Amino acid sequence: MRLYNTLTRRKEEFHPIDEKEVKMYSCGPTVYNYFHIGNARPFIIFDTLRRYLEYKGYNVKFVQNFTDIDDKMIKRANEEGITVKELADKFINEYFVDARGLGIKEATIHPRATENIDAIIEMIKKLEEKGFAYNVDGDVYFSAKRFEEYGKLSHQSLEDLELGSRIDVNERKKDPMDFALWKAQKPGEPAWDSPWGKGRPGWHIECSAMANRYLGETIDVHSGGQDLVFPHHDNEIAQSEAANGKPFARYWLHNGFINVDGEKMAKSKGNFFTVRDIAKTFDYEVIRFFMLSAHYRSPINFSAELLEQAKNGLERIYNCIDNLEYLKEHAQVDKMTESERELEKRLLEIKAKFIEAMDDDINTADAIAAVFDIVKEVNTNVNANSNPSKEIIDYSHSLIKELGGVLGIAQKSRQKSIDSEIQELIDRRQQARKEKDWKTADEIRDKLKEMGIILEDTPQGVKWTIKQ
Repeated sequence: MRLYNTLTRRKEEFHPIDEKEVKMYSCGPTVYNYFHIGNARPFIIFDTLRRYLEYKGYNVKFVQNFTDIDDKMIKRANEEGITVKELADKFINEYFVDARGLGIKEATIHPRATENIDAIIEMIKKLEEKGFAYNVDGDVYFSAKRFEEYGKLSHQSLEDLELGSRIDVNERKKDPMDFALWKAQKPGEPAWDSPWGKGRPGWHIECSAMANRYLGETIDVHSGGQDLVFPHHDNEIAQSEAANGKPFARYWLHNGFINVDGEKMAKSKGNFFTVRDIAKTFDYEVIRFFMLSAHYRSPINFSAELLEQAKNGLERIYNCIDNLEYLKEHAQVDKMTESERELEKRLLEIKAKFIEAMDDDINTADAIAAVFDIVKEVNTNVNANSNPSKEIIDYSHSLIKELGGVLGIAQKSRQKSIDSEIQELIDRRQQARKEKDWKTADEIRDKLKEMGIILEDTPQGVKWTIKQ
């Protein structure tokens, strides 16, 4: 398996520190609002990486944090007239609603920054003792120039970063590129006791301390959106490696940006959408399927038209599963025929292509293409006219479910029952067909279609599906 490492700018063979366990940290949301589609992409992508690592037999210790104290949190809580903790509690709960909808598994640990104040303070103290941090009247800053490799993730020198960055003018800092580890309390802000007085942590130190506490001084994978490379992840590296004297993360993975209808997403442009907004029109699973339809490092364009295409693609997979489940109920032969054995071999070859795609830097686009190839083979060769065996039906069904599970799609159980009124209409239509009353049969079919029930006449009998 090869992963593109932002740190080295090349694909590298993946070898975790422990051959049986992968330690993985992924930056989570700042919980002051519902998360938007830009946040959803890394959540979905790195959930898929975790799923694939588990599929390959690794135990994955996956940590995704909640940033529950920062300027945005304080501002929003004040606007709402509630405490920062109440705001955090609300939107952490809402995160899980959307995450579950998107098929995102819960992390092994979901730490909150405010639950790790002691660990944060300890790391800042260590940095101060080693000469990497300094205190100015209760504000503690990291001295960027003291860390010789500063900027190694973004592959820019300190001078280049200084020229290209928007830096807040702050005469308290020794150097413009220095950044806050601890912020002295301002009136009305939440604060914690510390050796430097009451205050709260800076954003960057939160992730360093939580990764260190729950995963150790050196981890296997650190992931997040491309926008986090600098300054957040560069700063995490500087803090962690300065404090511990060891490499922080061995593989750094970053997903590409999302554009909306060809333009960068921004509130000012009116094209800013939360996942909750989109889920009112499109199923959560469609959103996930759409996000996986492009390679994670490529930019992706988000539009209603492309979501509609994703919806149709996902429906093709589900229809294949539904057909197999229907055929299984009516199968008359148990064991595979010779031609079905040949089909099994072809399906195995396509499965190998799926694994090859996922091994090549989590190429979900090609992996989905492999799933569609399986669906095409199955639709052509395992259908109502071919009188398939139970064995090939079971194999085809389990294979689609297996590979879908890696991607976090096609796992839902679709509705298998209909109410008595609809069943009565289907029975009446069947009776009309027996009596060759085609006019009545067609009228009933049309009525059922209006009710969202699609009928298909097969050699095994009438098959119904609910229009999605």
